[in-house]
Amino acid sequence: MDCSTSPCSIADYHDRARAVLSPSVYEYLALGAGHSHVVAENTRAFSRLLLQWRCLRGVKNVDMTTSVLGHTICSPICVSPTAMHKVACTDGEKAMARACSRAGTLMTLSSWSTFSMEDVQAAGGIDSLRWLQMYMSPDRSFVQQFVRRAEHSGFKALVVTVDAPRAAVRYANMRNRFTLPTHLTLAHYTAASGNHLKEFGSSSFHNALAHINRTLRWTDILWLKTITHLPIVVKGVMSGDDAKEALRHGVDAIWVSNHGGRQLDGSPATIDVLAEVVQAVDGRVEVYVDGGVRSGTDVLKALALGARAVFVGRPPLWGLVCNGEDGAGDVLGILNHELEVALTLCGCSSVQSVPKSIAVPASRYRSLL
Repeated sequence: MDCSTSPCSIADYHDRARAVLSPSVYEYLALGAGHSHVVAENTRAFSRLLLQWRCLRGVKNVDMTTSVLGHTICSPICVSPTAMHKVACTDGEKAMARACSRAGTLMTLSSWSTFSMEDVQAAGGIDSLRWLQMYMSPDRSFVQQFVRRAEHSGFKALVVTVDAPRAAVRYANMRNRFTLPTHLTLAHYTAASGNHLKEFGSSSFHNALAHINRTLRWTDILWLKTITHLPIVVKGVMSGDDAKEALRHGVDAIWVSNHGGRQLDGSPATIDVLAEVVQAVDGRVEVYVDGGVRSGTDVLKALALGARAVFVGRPPLWGLVCNGEDGAGDVLGILNHELEVALTLCGCSSVQSVPKSIAVPASRYRSLL
């Protein structure tokens, strides 16, 4: 790649995206809850881990394939659910789906998508792996119809976000008075969406906010399991105790996430919590993580701590902003190339056999200074 004309890193894509987005849209995508301390901490926490390579291991080739819930993917780097992709490019979530299909990896579609789940599935190809993120609305009729559509459309799992019982305090959005641009809609929260939907406001944005469930409990996960054959992934687990609770309620996988720092400012970084959750689960279900991943070495550190797959949200959005489907695909390509190089240098021949011993706390060495 010619770095004089094309972005070479995630940071390059971020900088170029920031230059073309309006300040209000950029801050909506890039910043988080409160003063965005957790957004920064998610990324900074990776620097507290170092990679201790093993030499002379004869790694000629690296097997990057892995599986999630029984489905093989070409890489453990997957795409997180993020809202409103049309603010990044005209083809929005459809472009992201095509990019993920080309990369042979998993995309999780946000329920706050600007295209319907059916349109995204058609664009990305029914044979490609996609999961659907959802919020457990207090309106169970809405949930049932939403789930039926997901099953009929060919999604392979439901990802239930459990860290958002109410909208967060986001100072950047308040200052910018951010709302969904008038020419866009949240496709699953309109009267024409095909869902049973009570209108709560003047826009799909208001309708989506009204479907946030403040009374969500673990028993709602049990109910959800009774209405679908799809695996249930709970996203937003940030403690070993909650991981054990998730197991007791029959979830199929656990996703360590703090909503990209967009919910509670002052929460831990996800990479700092990952090992605790992995230990609590003790191999009974797969564990995934997102938050602050900006390089292939970040991915390798998460794999070493026990993540089955590592999800990225903002980086592929920066790719969409810069060059649509090709930009998002290039971001995934950069991360995968960095991961493959890091695996080789650390003496690992497969993403499925990364030893925990290669990720060590930086304090082990800094304390010697």
